[in-house]
Amino acid sequence: MRTILVPFCDDDRAEAALRTALLIARKYDGHVEGLHAWRTPQIIAGEGVVFPSESLARLTDESKQFAASAHQRFDRVVKGDNVPYRDIGTAAGGVSCSWREGEGVESEIVGDYGRLFNLMVMGRNELGTSVDWKATLEAALFESGRPIILAPDTVPEVIGRHVVIAWNGATETSRTIAVAMTFLRDAERVTVLTVEGGFVVPGPSAEDVAKHLTRAGIDASTMTVAPGRRSVGEAFVYEAAQAGGDLLLKGAFSNSRLRQMIFGGATRDIIASSSLPVLLAR
Repeated sequence: MRTILVPFCDDDRAEAALRTALLIARKYDGHVEGLHAWRTPQIIAGEGVVFPSESLARLTDESKQFAASAHQRFDRVVKGDNVPYRDIGTAAGGVSCSWREGEGVESEIVGDYGRLFNLMVMGRNELGTSVDWKATLEAALFESGRPIILAPDTVPEVIGRHVVIAWNGATETSRTIAVAMTFLRDAERVTVLTVEGGFVVPGPSAEDVAKHLTRAGIDASTMTVAPGRRSVGEAFVYEAAQAGGDLLLKGAFSNSRLRQMIFGGATRDIIASSSLPVLLAR
């Protein structure tokens, strides 16, 4: 995880993501780049409608001010942690950082530019997400092809010591395990967790997964739980935390996207409620 991208704005959620990214970067001598996307105001004018040029200029200035505020917060965090700025192309040991701004729609920029990074770390509001935040997350997942860690509002003290895999047999979860092997190999403990009655596709069992991880030198065990009155996603989150996990792995959107949008699903419940960092991939 040598290069980490953090979509960044001037709020506490983004700051928590940055601090989580720095925690990972210190572990792997990684480089963290903060990315702020700002949009030139789009004016849709009808016949006979004139939009004053000074109003357009004011909106543009506001976008630039938001970018400047985001950069100031980013700068305060990295300097407070004694993280030096370096060009991302500089080969150097130790953790480092850089800042980048792009003009356009955040989801499009993140989906495209994120393809260059080993990992993206994004902030997540535990009480729900905005439409723009969801658009950025979906673009990161479906357009970048890279794994994403969703950081909780409270920055963890450690990450990756005990990794819990939310296993449902799906291809997306298998891919998530593959891209997360760096974390799995370095973990002191890995638990393959299944929920009784959860959405499971035909495929290897949790025990099969644990055996193959053990073959790779990973200390892996299995755990099966009953959801009770919780949804499957809520059960994954609760049981992972109860077991002492500090990173939850989940294959994103194993069900069809349309069905998930209408009925929800384990992925959406985990996104909305997890107090643990969640690594998503598909």
